[in-house]
Order: sequence, then structure tokens, then C-alpha cells
Amino acid sequence: MRMEVVDVSPQLAAEWLSRNTNNRPLSKSTVQQLAGQIQRGEWQLTHQGIAFDEDQVLIDGQHRLAAIVKAGITVPLTVTHGVPRTAFTVMDTGRKRTGRDALALAGEANATHLAAALRGLHLYLHAPNSSWSGGSSVTSNDQLLVMLDTHPGIRDALHRGIALNRGCRITVTAATIGWYVTTEARPDIDQAAWEEGVVTGARLEPGDPRLTLRNTMLSLAAGRTHRRRDDSREHLLYYLKAWNAWVEGRDIKLLRRSPNETMPRISSRSVLASADNDA
Repeated sequence: MRMEVVDVSPQLAAEWLSRNTNNRPLSKSTVQQLAGQIQRGEWQLTHQGIAFDEDQVLIDGQHRLAAIVKAGITVPLTVTHGVPRTAFTVMDTGRKRTGRDALALAGEANATHLAAALRGLHLYLHAPNSSWSGGSSVTSNDQLLVMLDTHPGIRDALHRGIALNRGCRITVTAATIGWYVTTEARPDIDQAAWEEGVVTGARLEPGDPRLTLRNTMLSLAAGRTHRRRDDSREHLLYYLKAWNAWVEGRDIKLLRRSPNETMPRISSRSVLASADNDA
């Protein structure tokens, strides 16, 4: 076998793809994800690249080549020639490094929950009304690390999210994002009473948004109401609806998500804030 590093242009990538005669079908979502990394400047040269067998048939790397074509940008690739055809069955069988892995390697605690929260925050900020599932929801490890650098407060929000999850079974991701975006948008609001009410439900009257959110989450967790695939997006929508009602001093007795309902904006009005100022 012979290995070399080649700057692969979109034209060369397309030519090499024509030698792809015995490979698995292309995944459009994988190609889109890799092309996005190239366009954002996240592409890095590694030992993983493309490979040709003894007859110069492409046997590994079709998604990388297709991504170069889609991105329209030249990038360096490790190219291996003369790989035995018998090696094809053991290629790409290793586990891909996940966002959790990247965060753990960076020394972050609660890496699994943190990765999910950062992914959800990215979707909330850039595609709040998408499905939050499928290929369009994929975020790269580099994107997660950039999000963490831009939003360091998500670490503290994660502790609140875990506490809220234990109290009422809302997903950690939704509770973390909900806590983070509301505290960032409304630093004038002391949320201690919000957290205590949602977690315990103690001494709350029917119609109190905290009790309604708590009961809704517990009902969903118990299977008494319909669950959706994108639970975290649905839970976050309920969280923000209830939070808005709480700060505005409104009762809310039912949390429901209508078809195609958009993510609520964080309320700029507040009975709580005016009460604090009067005091």
C-alpha cells in the first residue's frame, strides 16, 4: 500500500467518485454535514481519507469526496492506494467520536447532558421551529465547542436543568435551555421561586403556571398524554409558555401544543419586575 496527502479539488473529487463502483449508497445527510464542516473551515487533515483497491476502484471515502463536490472547496485528504479488496469489510466499523466525547476530552463535566443541551441551544437560536430531528438537526463537534465558548453560562444552567428534571421529569435539555435563555434575556427576574414551584409544587393554587408545567411534565412522563418524538423541543415550548405566564402574572390551566406552533418569544413584560421595583 502507498499513502500520500493530496489537495483534493471539487473537480478531482468528482473524477474519483466515478471510480465508486462497489460502495454503499450515499447518505445525503452525511454529505451535507461534512460539506457544512468544510464551508465553516472546520475540516482537518487526519489519517482518515479515501482509499483505492489494487485496481484503483474507490472503496472508502465516497462521502468525503461528495462533500468536497457539494462544498465547492479544495481540502487536503489522506489518500491510500493498493488496499486489498478483502479489507473492505472491516472499513468504517469503528465508533465515530460524539459530541459527548469531544466535551469529555475538553475536561467538561456532565458531558452527555451538556452536549445535548448545546445541540438544543444551537437549534433554538438558529432553527427554533424546525423538527429538531433528522439530518438537518446534526451539529458538529466543533460547533458544540464554539457554542460552549460563546455561551459559558450553559454550564450553570445545566445544574438547574438537572434539578428541574428530577423534580418534574422535564427533559434535562429543555430545562437547561429554558433556564439559560430566560435568565440571559431577563436578568432582572429572580427565578428562585420559579425553580422551587416547578420542582416541588408546594402551596401552589390551580392555574399557577409553575404547577401547570409541573403537572404537564409528570403526565407526559407517566404516559397519560401523547408523547412526541422531539420531546425536548415540545418540553421547551411548554417551559417558555409557562414561564411567560408566570412573569406576567397570568394563570394558565392547560399547556397544549397546536400543529405548526412556533417557539414562544421570551416575554419582556413582567408583573414580578414591577412588584420588585415598587418594593
